[in-house]
Formats: sequence, C-alpha cells, structure tokens
Amino acid sequence: MQVSFKANDSLSEQIAQHLGRQIIRGEMLPGDRIQELRIAAELEVSRGSVREALLILQRRHLIDILPRRGAVVKDLSEAHVRSLYEIMQVLLGLVIRKAIKVMKEDDLDPFIELIHQLQEQVEERETDQFFDSSFRFFELAYPFARNDFVQDILDNLQPAIQRAFYMALHIDQDEMKECLAFFKAIIETIFRRDVRSALEIIREFAEHQSSLVQESIVRARQIEAAWGNRRKK
Repeated sequence: MQVSFKANDSLSEQIAQHLGRQIIRGEMLPGDRIQELRIAAELEVSRGSVREALLILQRRHLIDILPRRGAVVKDLSEAHVRSLYEIMQVLLGLVIRKAIKVMKEDDLDPFIELIHQLQEQVEERETDQFFDSSFRFFELAYPFARNDFVQDILDNLQPAIQRAFYMALHIDQDEMKECLAFFKAIIETIFRRDVRSALEIIREFAEHQSSLVQESIVRARQIEAAWGNRRKK
C-alpha cells in the first residue's frame, strides 16, 4: 500500500506515527531493521525527514538506534515490559489522584460516554476499535494532572504502553472484559473521591497485564527455541 504525506503539521511526526502504528500492531517485529532509504522511497519523503522520525520513535521507546546497525525495532523482554508497567502505574496513579481532587461531576460525562462505547465494542468483539477507544480514555484523563512534565512523559511513554496493551488484547479474548472492568472501576473511584481504592485498582491492573504480556513473551521464546532445536536435528 502506497502512503503519501503532506507537510501540513510536522512531516517527521506523521512518519513516526505511521511507523509507530506498524510496530505497535506487530507488523514490524523486535529486531527488524528500519532502512532509511527504503522508507524514504516508499513514503516519497526525504531521508532527513525519516531520520528525524526515527529519533522521535527512539524517544518513544519503540526503536533502538545502534552503532553500525542503524534503527531496529526495540526488543520486548520481560524486564522491559515489567519496567514499563511499573512506571505507568506510578504516573497513572498521579494523574488519577489529581483528577479526583479537581474533577467536577460534569467532567465525567465524556468518560461515561466512552465507557458505553467500550461496552459495545466488547459485546461485538471489536478488538482493534476497543484498543483505539481505550487510549482515548487515557488521553481524556492526562490533562487533569495539570503538570506539563507528567504530560510530556506520558505522551512519550504511551506508544510503548500501546504496544504491550495491543499484545495483551490479542493474547486473551477475555482481556477486553478485564480492561472494561478496570475503566469502570476507575470512574467509580473518581466519582466517590476514593484515592486509596483508585491506586489499588491501578496497581492490580498493571501487575495483571504486565504478567500476561511477560508470560506470552516467555512462551514465544520457548517455542522459538524448540523450533531451533528441531532444525538442528
């Protein structure tokens, strides 16, 4: 599929989002090389714009730029996933704690509307649509932190979180129900102004999904090793 870009906003940002979506959705795998020349030719953009896009993806923890190898899709190790969910738990806890203090009842309306949308997507098993809507929930919540530094960190971490979250949704069909229950519970704690329960719910969900993704990574490595041993025989 040929994709062309217009420099209406930031061309490098558009390229980064295009490549980021491929990494998040598993169309580009850990260790895959990202060749500047090929990408520039496919998208009909300059190598300079591609190079800037790769720096954005590096900042967003989706690729590594290595000496003599160039840009490669970042590996998803258990340690990487565990660290990612640990920091996300802390940051999201900060956001929700601040939201509980400053949100008015009317501020909950977009969240409640989104919950209804997520419910319908679970019932229809619309996994990709549910994935997109889930991060709309987070985007609605982030500004309530009223902290530009937190917002900046979350914006840069979000693609890496999306990558793990996308995996989780495709590992277990019931994970959509788990996520929906999480979103509902968070809204209830905000409505009740219950900070302690909110932080506990975030901790439990982060640990649950982190474990789910880590176990999937271990199984995939074991299968790969088994196939490797068979080929040697």
